[in-house]
Amino acid sequence: MAIIKPFKGLRPPKEIVEEVACLPYDVMNSEEATEMAKGKDASLLRITRAEIEFKKGTDSHSEEVYLHAKSNFEAFQSKKYLIQDTEDNYYIYAQTMNGKTQYGIVGAASCQDYMDGIIKKHELTRPDKEEDRKILSRILKANIEPVFFTYRAVPEIDAIVSDIVTNNKAEYDFTAEDGFGHHFWVIENTKINKRLEQLFKEKVPFTYVADGHHRTAAAAGMSEEFRKKNPNHTGNEPYNYFMAVHFPDNQLQIIDYNRVVKDLNGLSADEFLSKIDENFIIKQISETILKPEKLHDFSMYLNGKWYGLTAKNSTFNDDNPIDSLDVSVLSKYVLEPILNIKDLRTDTRIEFVGGIRGLGELSKRVDNGEMAVAFALFPVSMNQLMNIADTNNIMPPKVTWFEPKLRSGLVINKLD
Repeated sequence: MAIIKPFKGLRPPKEIVEEVACLPYDVMNSEEATEMAKGKDASLLRITRAEIEFKKGTDSHSEEVYLHAKSNFEAFQSKKYLIQDTEDNYYIYAQTMNGKTQYGIVGAASCQDYMDGIIKKHELTRPDKEEDRKILSRILKANIEPVFFTYRAVPEIDAIVSDIVTNNKAEYDFTAEDGFGHHFWVIENTKINKRLEQLFKEKVPFTYVADGHHRTAAAAGMSEEFRKKNPNHTGNEPYNYFMAVHFPDNQLQIIDYNRVVKDLNGLSADEFLSKIDENFIIKQISETILKPEKLHDFSMYLNGKWYGLTAKNSTFNDDNPIDSLDVSVLSKYVLEPILNIKDLRTDTRIEFVGGIRGLGELSKRVDNGEMAVAFALFPVSMNQLMNIADTNNIMPPKVTWFEPKLRSGLVINKLD
């Protein structure tokens, strides 16, 4: 069963929370981070992307950048940009997008749970990305950014959260520059905190990494390093845990993750369509956007027209959690055999577009000549995601996309 503990969060005063809070480090490049932090002395980007305070082109993975992040982290605390709570608390972090609000519990997840498979993953990680976050956490001795987890909803936990957010004013409550709302409550009631910890332990057998596989793996790896260096290790030290926001699955929606390809692998449009016709039924052709309405339906944009495609029954196996995925069908019957794209992680001819940007972004990138063809997919369900993790399968690349992204800087978990 899942171990999720309250912790003494390091947080900004409410007066400057909007200045401190920022998007996670991995959704921007250095130039974008520099622009986002402009005029904001307390922006957490000065810690998570400390290279922005160096000359342009400085290696973000250099020792001087990591040490500068540490210096800034210490300065943020001395300047009272970040102040540590005196007691262990859980926190509620809610996000609002398009009128819908989802509520998650911020707690310290167990690194041992990750090692033991209680925390389930569905994506592979890259060692270089793991090492980057591991170095930063090691130097800061803190989980500076939260991981996005989900779990199968527990009515008793839902009821506690509902009562708190209904009857208490949020500690933080603001709308970010992208239009998404962020709301944050501190649970200071010891009895409620103990009850939540008990409920997680008794009624949540597994948690699932929704977004943040690299940060999760880095936290577990760093915990192992600290354990080996501590001859008096007990398992209760702060480094045995890392910060995660736990959203119940009944509140989450996975957004589609689409594909654009730069060329047709030497084929004419007619030749390409002929090959598509072998494994897909072209059910509709339109000059206006066609959106996939169900699993195994695709939309394709080519030469100024949208094509509604339905995969033939022979192309998928709904009894297999990986073979049932539309990304698997697209790769197996279009990307690999027709367009000769074998490795989605390394082939520069394919790019990925989060559904949050809309299908108009796909047609735009084809119409301007940057891309030759675009594919829109029906989003994966939470049940599919959990089934894949439960069976210890790994998803193909770029399948899930969650919005809004968690804001960093609302709370930090110190490891000492």
